[in-house]
Amino acid sequence: MDLSDNSSVLVRLFDEDRDFEAVGRLEKSCELGEKRRFSIFSNITDDPLCRIRFHKIRVMLVAELVRSRELVGVVRGCIKCVGTGSETSFASLGWILGLRVSPKHRRKGIGLKLVKSVECWAIKNGAEYICLATEESNIASRNLFVLKCGYVKLNPLIIIVQPTQARVLRWSRGVKIEKLTVDHAISLYKDRLNGKELFPLDIDVILKQELSLGTWVSYFKDEEWCGLGCKEKDDTFTHKAPSSWAILSMWNTSKVYSLQVRGAVLWRIFNGIVRSIGASPCLGIPQEGCGVPSKAFGFTFLYGLYGEGEKTGELMRSLWRFACNLARNVKGCEAVVTELGVYDPLREHFPAATSTSCIADLWFFKKLNDTNGEEDRWSSQQPLPHLFVDPRDF
Repeated sequence: MDLSDNSSVLVRLFDEDRDFEAVGRLEKSCELGEKRRFSIFSNITDDPLCRIRFHKIRVMLVAELVRSRELVGVVRGCIKCVGTGSETSFASLGWILGLRVSPKHRRKGIGLKLVKSVECWAIKNGAEYICLATEESNIASRNLFVLKCGYVKLNPLIIIVQPTQARVLRWSRGVKIEKLTVDHAISLYKDRLNGKELFPLDIDVILKQELSLGTWVSYFKDEEWCGLGCKEKDDTFTHKAPSSWAILSMWNTSKVYSLQVRGAVLWRIFNGIVRSIGASPCLGIPQEGCGVPSKAFGFTFLYGLYGEGEKTGELMRSLWRFACNLARNVKGCEAVVTELGVYDPLREHFPAATSTSCIADLWFFKKLNDTNGEEDRWSSQQPLPHLFVDPRDF
């Protein structure tokens, strides 16, 4: 069928009763159709809306062939309010997630039509900017966003995966790790990150969501953090932080969706880690030389990674090991996953012997209108000062 005429394809809202199974088949065909040496991807066939479900303003669109009514594409979108670089400034930001086009219908303008449709939806719902991420190796997507849709490339991200350990990991005896109350976590994030780029202003919604396992800080025992253990809502502790400290939060994605891995290269990486750290051998990794999908596995996602002071690296390493230990007791969890900016100084503190970078993501950004004269303010910063990775988007 010749799809050069866009009237041959209808973009409409996702209908759960009508489209559920068709979207699942489409997602599976896209993953199996990718010609990569290895991959790691979210298994969302049981819940097509999972990547946008926790956003208040969201949409899911499907592309359908007019004649045959075959579903050939899908895209998801949401809108969030984020910081723009100052404590008093914010913007409405659209987010494009999960763009998929059937392998046999690619290069026919369907992806472009889906992107333009979700952009129109975002504008109608008040979004000033829009952004998305794609894998660095996906040349077709990069060309679509940059050459055809006018997006600007921002800083890349690295996804780090580590299987849960069979043994407990130790950290420095001089480091103290404490769990924050939700109110204290909200206060600390807002105090330190509210003036950073792309910081979600609804951080309280994220931290209060039932999938949140909590927020922890680490600092050295020979220093005090006054007010940290107070159960009362008190924001003054944010100004009494020790000279060096680190923070992270954990999200239990095992309850929502799982990851799958495949490919000989990834098999060697994962099993090397399993042998070196005594991790669980039952991740369902395919045998070497086998490219078929493996068994899915659940994971905990670490986000909000941040630190201050000269010894932040040691403190973040301690938090990472603490989080890996905690994940051992999370039902259905077989791995710990986090995402960091390539230029994030924290990245160098994740030991190469116990973690591996599986995917390099590239972020793309676009201003949806030029009415306020700020067209290139964000995109001119390489890299962004700080990118708060929202666990709801993963």
